[in-house]
Amino acid sequence: MHSLSSVGVLIPAYNPDGKLPELVNSIVKEGFDRIIVVNDGSNSECDQIFSSLTNISECTILKHEVNKGKGQALKTAFAYFLDTFADSPGLVTVDADGQHAVKDMKKVAKRLCERPESLVLGVRDFSGEDIPFRSRFGNVLTKGVARFACGLKISDTQTGLRGIPVRFLEKLLHVGGQRYEFEMNMLLECKANDIDIEEVTIETIYIEENKSSHFNPIIDSIKIYSVFLKFAVSSALSFGLDVLLFALFVMLLNGVFVDTYIIYATILARVLSALFNFMVNRNVVFKSASPRAMVKYFILAVGQMLTSAAAVYLIFQLIGFGEVGIKVIVDFLLFLMSFVIQREWVFKRQQIKIGETQ
Repeated sequence: MHSLSSVGVLIPAYNPDGKLPELVNSIVKEGFDRIIVVNDGSNSECDQIFSSLTNISECTILKHEVNKGKGQALKTAFAYFLDTFADSPGLVTVDADGQHAVKDMKKVAKRLCERPESLVLGVRDFSGEDIPFRSRFGNVLTKGVARFACGLKISDTQTGLRGIPVRFLEKLLHVGGQRYEFEMNMLLECKANDIDIEEVTIETIYIEENKSSHFNPIIDSIKIYSVFLKFAVSSALSFGLDVLLFALFVMLLNGVFVDTYIIYATILARVLSALFNFMVNRNVVFKSASPRAMVKYFILAVGQMLTSAAAVYLIFQLIGFGEVGIKVIVDFLLFLMSFVIQREWVFKRQQIKIGETQ
């Protein structure tokens, strides 16, 4: 097993305060000598803070001239780490605001040495009454939607304390996301590449109600859950296209098929709008090259249509009123189920071992 001192420590920093040098010195005292701090375009008032770090031989400073976001700061350090410390089992990412205890960083590093093929998350307990509302709300929001939208059961999706195996770093250099959404994309890559996620319980520390955090639970959650939002937009566009095509085919076929033009118009419009929806979902939403995806998609589409008809009919027979309302509720539930099925079956990405290319 690798020694703890062989594990790198990465601290992305944007406009840090005086706690950053204290944090670095504390890490050095624990025997870590591969420390990377990324100055992500901080303002000039922070120059003295970063200058003080240059006197610490165990610490390397990387700098962005302008703020590029936490995701890009991590990638910049990943590239440097791969070039400089390829013999390491990996690195631990730590937030610059002092809200990660060094003892917890050591726990994550130790687990990384024990499980060098896994991503290790330092997870916090959000049940305490002293947790700031923004942090509690952000975790509930991101954890709940992550379970639904991404199929991930993780206690703390926002944690910045992570042990990342060195073999995973090369893959992460090519993962999208410049800001906080990159950290969620990292978790998605674990799922796509069959990488185990380990959790280590850590102390929950918030300083000054977490004012130093740059995470916006609403805006950054929208970015994080863009897959589901794109799926919803794709479905809405397909519905609109279906209606427009139906109207067009009714005009074209009315008089040609006197008694059956509505049936033909419905079928043609539904097939073409379904093809549009399939192409958008495959290439834009899920970005999948899954084999036999089209066959699976149309099996799902037919199954969804039959389920909708049967459910609406049976519920109406049971309660005796509200056909339109029943259909709206049933189709909304089927819409949510369809997202999960498409993600997990129709467009499920092939699991790729780290080191292989897609």
